[in-house]
Formats: sequence, structure tokens, C-alpha cells
Amino acid sequence: MQPVEMYTTPYCGFCLMAKRLLTKKGVEFTEIDVSGDPDRKAEMIQRANGGRTVPQIFVGDTHVGGCDELMALDRGGKLDPLLNAA
Repeated sequence: MQPVEMYTTPYCGFCLMAKRLLTKKGVEFTEIDVSGDPDRKAEMIQRANGGRTVPQIFVGDTHVGGCDELMALDRGGKLDPLLNAA
């Protein structure tokens, strides 16, 4: 399974929904809290090609985007293949 990293902040409803979906699928992920950490926030923005909102989700080297994009991949049947790609 591909490693999953998610940049988040506390009390972010979209972050909670994305974490809930991944947890339901049994996916382990690394959560990176960017609140109050300007270096981590800058890292997130750079990796996400300018994306400033949370969550920013990465599956392996693929930038998925935010919660809406993650949910769309799942609805389209494309999330599981991405997670399981070699």
C-alpha cells in the first residue's frame, strides 16, 4: 500500500471527513498539523503546488488534493487502485 500523508489543522471539518474515509478503508496515514508551524505550512504549499487550504492529501508521490478530490476518487472507484499501486 502506498504511504499516505495528510496536512491538517485541528477542528477542520474537511480534514475530519478525509480522515474518517481513510480510517474506514483501513488506510494508515501520517497526519501533519500545520497550525502554528510556518515551516510545515510552507512545505505543504510547495508540495501542493500552491494549495493553501487543508487538508492537502498525498498518496505516494501523487498529490490528490483536498477532501472533495479524495471523495470523488473514492466515488469513481479510483482511490483503491491508487492506494494499492506498486
